[in-house]
Amino acid sequence: MATLDMSTILLEAYQLADEINESQEVKEYLKAKENLDNDPEAQKMIQEFYKANDRFEEAKRFGNFHPDYKKAKEQALALEKKIHEYPSVHAYLEAEKRLDQLLHQVSLIIARSVSKSVKVPGND
Repeated sequence: MATLDMSTILLEAYQLADEINESQEVKEYLKAKENLDNDPEAQKMIQEFYKANDRFEEAKRFGNFHPDYKKAKEQALALEKKIHEYPSVHAYLEAEKRLDQLLHQVSLIIARSVSKSVKVPGND
């Protein structure tokens, strides 16, 4: 078996990346991202969540002693749940999860072909 040099390996990695970019998972992810980015209601909810989450993070610094801790936490959690259920956000998160699973599987295959002990970042 011939030994490959680094440039050959990198070239093949770029070719694999090109093939992944042609996959259904990437196409669905990009479409879902575009739909989300162009959904004014979703963007408004996301901004509201960021503001609520900032209030919660500020309150969290003081823990239960902060007068608005419980209220800020409940608001952030409620908005997060509402956002995740919104159609364009839900579609985006599902497409992102499928793409992440594909990329994780590719990483796992490559790593395991080298050694069972090579660490592969989790896809959680």
